[in-house]
Amino acid sequence: MNSFKGRSLCIIDDFSKEERLYLFSQVKRLKAAVAADDRAVMDSFRINDPDFGIYEVFLEDSTRTKESFRNAANFHHAKLTEMSTDNSSFNKGESYADTFNTVIGYNNRIFIIRSKVEGVCKYLSQECSSYAARNGLPFVPAFINAGDGKHEHPTQELLDEYTFLEDNEWSTESLHVALVGDLYHGRTVHSKADGLKLWNKVRVDLIAPEELAMPESYVTKMKDNGFEVRTFGSIEEYLNQSDIAKKWYFTRPQLERMGEKILAKADSLRSSITFRKEFMDMLPENTKFYHPLPRHKEHPTIPTFLDETPLNGWERQSINGMYCRIVLLGLVAGKLGDDFIPAAKTEEPKKPEDQWIKEVPGSTGTKKEEISEGVKPIRDGIVIDHICKGDTPSEIRRHMTLIRKVMNLDDFKGGEWVSESANGQFKGLIFRPGTYTLDHKQVKRLAAVAPGCTLNIIENGKVARKFRTSLPPRIYNFDDIMCINEACISNDKQSENVQTMFIKTHDNRYRCAYCGRVHTFKEIFKH
Repeated sequence: MNSFKGRSLCIIDDFSKEERLYLFSQVKRLKAAVAADDRAVMDSFRINDPDFGIYEVFLEDSTRTKESFRNAANFHHAKLTEMSTDNSSFNKGESYADTFNTVIGYNNRIFIIRSKVEGVCKYLSQECSSYAARNGLPFVPAFINAGDGKHEHPTQELLDEYTFLEDNEWSTESLHVALVGDLYHGRTVHSKADGLKLWNKVRVDLIAPEELAMPESYVTKMKDNGFEVRTFGSIEEYLNQSDIAKKWYFTRPQLERMGEKILAKADSLRSSITFRKEFMDMLPENTKFYHPLPRHKEHPTIPTFLDETPLNGWERQSINGMYCRIVLLGLVAGKLGDDFIPAAKTEEPKKPEDQWIKEVPGSTGTKKEEISEGVKPIRDGIVIDHICKGDTPSEIRRHMTLIRKVMNLDDFKGGEWVSESANGQFKGLIFRPGTYTLDHKQVKRLAAVAPGCTLNIIENGKVARKFRTSLPPRIYNFDDIMCINEACISNDKQSENVQTMFIKTHDNRYRCAYCGRVHTFKEIFKH
């Protein structure tokens, strides 16, 4: 089977390293055919079906990405439709799912979406695939993310990686790149946190003032991926040290998104990330500059005096965009990729579903156990102990209020307590006398809102059952959890009724399955 056909590209990691290298090999072949005007080879890339529906839906302004995809679709001799968002049902309150399910029923196979809503392509890929299956459609609709808010821009990442490869003599051994500019808003640089895994050894230098710095979650992801990461506050600071990258990737500062305080500092912020003539002699030989474009016409971070210099890699980078998107559409349509043989996957051993809830022995003998200092033992009930161990008393009390609401404990008698251990650490305790039956879902809720706590089931003055909890690997099917990113498709502000899902990170936090925003366990509940 063609492993690309019907695939969505919502984030760059949706295509493996091997799949992207195959895509790039086809781009290289297509570019050579166009340069040689080899019509036979060019025709072998075309979908060449006037009934094959490709939809462009740009809910945010774009010129280069939109026109690049438009020309790529026209190359394929396919049916290209542009949804007029100015007059669309989005403005009447219609949901994304209803809108796209409707046009899928009209034999449209590929949807190219740019939106300020983050994670929308992933959601639609899931929702519309279910719609197609329910209605017996003979295809799976594919969604291509052409940029979603501050999240990712995976097709830009494809053309960036291809251009880096061209200038790296096609080697994937190592890459040293400086990312310069607005790294906070720049979704093109956010895609690089995973995209640059294409190279075996990666060094990334982040050049931006504090106000425009790369979000911590993406820096963490880079480090988790084995990248060597350094940070610098300005180009001048960067050039005043000796280890300078030969590939520089600039982004446009989007200061208009950051409020009046930032605009008041606009000149100094722009100055710190704008290349100047005086820096020319400080660059290593064979340095190349790149930019996703457009440059700001008044304040370009790559000034126009550099256009005629060997530093100019951004123009070829832009041209590569159409070739990469032609090949991407051909792969997703199933026209290309039959000769790609995916690497055999090694299945990881399955872990026990409830490894995050461990039952340990309760009381032995008849001795009644004190549940905490100064609290009278209870005969029957539940005791939740070791809450937020190591936090301050005020932090613990604040979080115990959240636990009570999440676990629906406010309507019962009992109380809370903060105690101090022998080593000076504080911990919280909640006790509720009475008879309680906690099912699997309730214990999972407790593990999600109070990881590290111990749940004691007290019967006849003894701990009949004791459970130790840690963060569940996934959190979903809870009506009262929500991604705090208001731009996320799963946030209530979007009114799309998308079921929130969180996936545990290696450092015991939660990443939103749609927008990628990282949360602590204290942030995911609406209460």
